[in-house]
Amino acid sequence: MSATKKISTGIKGLDNILKGGYTAEDAYLIRGGAGSGKTTLGLHFLAAGAKKGDSVLCITLSEPKNKIIRNAKQRGFLLDDIQFLDLSPNSDFLAQEQNYSLFPSSEVEGFPLFNKITTKVKELQPKRVLIDGLNQLRFLAADNYQFRKSIQSLLQLMADYQINPLLVSEVGSSPDDDLKFLCDGVINLGSKKGSRKITVSKNRGADFRSGEHAYSLNQRGMVIYPQLQTKYARGKQFTGEIKQLSSGVQAIDKLLHGGIEKGANTVITGPTGCGKTSLGLTFIKAAAQQQKKSVIYLFEESPQVLQSRSASINIPIRDMLAKDLLKIQFFDQFELTPEIFVHKVKQDVAGQDIDIVMIDSITSFITSFASKTTNKAELIKHLHLLRNFLTEREIALIMTNEIPNITGDLQITDENISYLADNVILLRYLELQGQLKKAIGVLKKRMSDFETHLRELEITSAGIKVGQPLKDLRGILTGNPELI
Repeated sequence: MSATKKISTGIKGLDNILKGGYTAEDAYLIRGGAGSGKTTLGLHFLAAGAKKGDSVLCITLSEPKNKIIRNAKQRGFLLDDIQFLDLSPNSDFLAQEQNYSLFPSSEVEGFPLFNKITTKVKELQPKRVLIDGLNQLRFLAADNYQFRKSIQSLLQLMADYQINPLLVSEVGSSPDDDLKFLCDGVINLGSKKGSRKITVSKNRGADFRSGEHAYSLNQRGMVIYPQLQTKYARGKQFTGEIKQLSSGVQAIDKLLHGGIEKGANTVITGPTGCGKTSLGLTFIKAAAQQQKKSVIYLFEESPQVLQSRSASINIPIRDMLAKDLLKIQFFDQFELTPEIFVHKVKQDVAGQDIDIVMIDSITSFITSFASKTTNKAELIKHLHLLRNFLTEREIALIMTNEIPNITGDLQITDENISYLADNVILLRYLELQGQLKKAIGVLKKRMSDFETHLRELEITSAGIKVGQPLKDLRGILTGNPELI
């Protein structure tokens, strides 16, 4: 049995979801509300065919040709090789029609618009056809039976000429269940909690990736971000040799019994200003000294502030950037969704020899998106998928996490994400003899043992310095230690 032939949709992410693209010679229904990007998705399909040298046809029944061309050019589409048949209500064809009843009770072939479409299809015999505005035909049909019969006839004509048609339906203006049954595939565009989502609800005879996938519309047209897929199984991710990454600071490595593991998720947690980011950068600096690459994702301070602040503690971020050993991405909370963020991380590490990914901070990530698009549980699910993806590729993930209490009873995280962590490093403020000091300790390490004592931490112009174990104090975790 030969493999099913696929043709590209013109959108890389949609090809991924459909596991290769549209099935050749099958008809697909594109459904969505106003402004959801239905026409844009269709133009990607036509442009991909035209680029291959195929004859392609855009039949518009709702939006005038000149408006489609104007909007398409703004998104960078090259339309010179796309044929148009403009049957929109404002076109000359409809203006000259005396009889606006399109479906006579006798033969469907007598219906003027249908005749115009079939004539053009037979004349061009295109490989790809986009029919935009099917709802207009339904509005003008004598009844649903005649509409269904006409569409069936049209799809049969396309099949006879081995054409791949896309049919665009406006959701909400009229029911389109009959079109779902008539078409071989159904793709839905919509919005959920402020985030654009695309789903495939039907793909006859072919596999596809189910679920909701994020997409965006920009100057390039439509960009689709398939859900992250991993084969991760807890307990099986570290079956081979465990490789460690040093911090470059002997005392920190001693706390961690060597360092953090490649493929492990390390959460650095503590109150504001205690040195979480600086500690994460210390691992990145040590990696760069061994020509290992890292990526930092910032949700709080700008790259410029980070570079300036790091230079003051002997972490040469500018040199690392210049040598292509570090990449910094800054995200504003209004620029993206959590799905798009996870996809961008995937893109950044794909095909690159990356050793460390750092997210600064996970607190800001959750706070930013929880109020706009989704709840915290769903956000943590995205982090879980990202962690599994990086684990499979033996990339160390460092996440900084801010807890609200400067002193008082110990709190590891405020967002219940500690279960995602293979390692947990705690930074803590201490009040000793009227002075505010900092301490560092390890609370969890999945792949090895670790030192159970806390040590004093200093951030100096030479970098991070860690003192001897604080063995003569008790009550450290309460933030109010006492001399023994």
